[in-house]
Amino acid sequence: MDQTAEHSLSKVPEVTLMFWIIKIAATTLGETGGDAVSMSMNLGYLLSTFVFAAIFLVMVAAQVKVDRFNPWLYWTTIIATTTVGTTLADFADRSLGIGYAGGASVLFALLLASLVLWHRTLGSVSVDSIRSPRAEMFYWITIMFSQTLGTAAGDWTADTAGLGYAGGAIVFGVLLGAVVAAYFWTRISRTLLFWAAFVLTRPLGAVVGDFLDKPVSAGGQALSRYSASAAIIAFILTCILVFPQRAAKTRGT
Repeated sequence: MDQTAEHSLSKVPEVTLMFWIIKIAATTLGETGGDAVSMSMNLGYLLSTFVFAAIFLVMVAAQVKVDRFNPWLYWTTIIATTTVGTTLADFADRSLGIGYAGGASVLFALLLASLVLWHRTLGSVSVDSIRSPRAEMFYWITIMFSQTLGTAAGDWTADTAGLGYAGGAIVFGVLLGAVVAAYFWTRISRTLLFWAAFVLTRPLGAVVGDFLDKPVSAGGQALSRYSASAAIIAFILTCILVFPQRAAKTRGT
């Protein structure tokens, strides 16, 4: 095994059931945590986006710099993408007046552009091909776009489409179930299914987060954003401690 392959092997987590459980929890935390800063702390969407974007850039730089997989660093970076995705989507949808459908369309185009550029540059968008800092940068940029898209899509489903938070959770839960079924019973590209699942877990987390902290009159449970965020953080920490994660294998290792 060469040194480059060893480094990439130790920095990319294995995609397991626990990976997806923590991912959904992290996306839910992104919604409650992002709302806690932008709304409860009254910083607004734009300032909150700058704050979370700075954290995101620092965490990505740290993630790229380390030479082995660190679950604490990796999931902190994932959470950073969900929080900046939440406030950025809310800023575009609400402050700029683009609307949920418009915001989701723009972000979907950006996500596709990121994947296409990544594929044309490095030849693959599979997580098992991440063996260089450049691939990692594409990986995190794509994740950030997917998290932001998920926020807009979740809000559009719950509000504009009129399904509410519970209805939105059911819709995205069913779509994730379809992806799981395709994984086990079809030969559809595993890379395509991975990114489909990655995108869908974000709106699922978004509507669950909104269900927890939005007012009862709006279909939520009116829980404190701070207490809800703290509970989700405790759950994520427990998952990482109780279920140690292994680094994913990469091609050529």
